[in-house]
Amino acid sequence: MKLVVTTPMAVIVEADGVTHVSAEDETGRFGILDRHADFITALAISVVTWRGSDGGESHIAVRGGMLEVRNGNLISIATRDAVPGDDLRQLESDVLEGFRQRVEAERISRTESQRLYLAAIRQICRFVRAERTPGYPDTSASQSNDGFSA
Repeated sequence: MKLVVTTPMAVIVEADGVTHVSAEDETGRFGILDRHADFITALAISVVTWRGSDGGESHIAVRGGMLEVRNGNLISIATRDAVPGDDLRQLESDVLEGFRQRVEAERISRTESQRLYLAAIRQICRFVRAERTPGYPDTSASQSNDGFSA
């Protein structure tokens, strides 16, 4: 089989002679062998492991992404970020934790952005309501119909 792992910036892994791939999605860890049925799934933040024809294992930490098996012999992974490494324990502890922290920071940033957006909308609504309220703040004869002083 052939395994290809890509990010938006580069091809990180292109390995031929792969005999087994192990990855993780929302349902848990799964394995892929040669002649696997066509398959597509969304990966979790996890470590993907594969075994080459020489029996050696390789690993890559992925920040989520999509895994596709095509024609039973091509496994493609598209992910935002990937870090290859030989030390499985380091990938699982340091790299995956860094990925999770970045995902959480992005979530907090999106939440804060939405909060600011809603606050701006509320302020605009208050301003529009205030303009429509008779006698607010002052409806003296010195103001024209457009709301500006004459």
